[in-house]
Amino acid sequence: MSASSPWDADRYEGKHSYVWQFGASLVDLLAPQPGERILDVGCGTGHLTAEIVARGADVVGIDSSPDMLGQARQNYPALTFALADVTTVQFPERFDAVFSNAVLHWVKDAEGAVSSMAAALRPGGRFVAEFGGKGNIAVIRTALRQVLGDAVDEGCPWTFPSIGDYSSLLEKHGLEVREAWLFDRPTPVEGENAMEDWLQMFARSYFEGLSPAAVKQKMAEVVARLHPALYRNGVWTLDYRRLRVAAIRR
Repeated sequence: MSASSPWDADRYEGKHSYVWQFGASLVDLLAPQPGERILDVGCGTGHLTAEIVARGADVVGIDSSPDMLGQARQNYPALTFALADVTTVQFPERFDAVFSNAVLHWVKDAEGAVSSMAAALRPGGRFVAEFGGKGNIAVIRTALRQVLGDAVDEGCPWTFPSIGDYSSLLEKHGLEVREAWLFDRPTPVEGENAMEDWLQMFARSYFEGLSPAAVKQKMAEVVARLHPALYRNGVWTLDYRRLRVAAIRR
């Protein structure tokens, strides 16, 4: 996520743990080996960084949010974390693998990110990532446009690429795509106010410039539009679609 859109680390830890919990299978795909040097891009509060370390790797976790890094250091004081922008970060030594979960759709400069991550890999090094793909939260974004107007898309904080677009970008920067999946991941979030909480956590940029009263009103209108499609039996279900990619540095 960009430094201009600060995270609420406490809210993330308390109500959005599914973000990193879904990443457990991505760590399996990464298959970290003892002694490998791995870069965790967008490490957040550090839970997946710790999982990779537990498998014997030497891991550097980077994130652009001071709040998230503060929580990561509190959670795992013995691990290595650094404040960094993935589009510009440079390292003196290359890594055996670059890993990223649920982050790269926040980076509008996708090419800058890919260029930096490719440069961080040794020849033969692995790139394993998962993030929002084409069609992600389509229902939610439609409701935001209906309530706030089509112009709000200009301030959209995300980019959701297709397999073809992202694979081409990786190949342009010397990464050979070995596997890529675009798949639906309906994600349940329990609680009557779960959708409003999701909007406050992840879509605040859509409501910038509004008064607190107007934000509350507009969010309520968005939630009301989403209710018929995404709310069943006391559970909200986010219409997530994920892009998962595994590639090798040539």
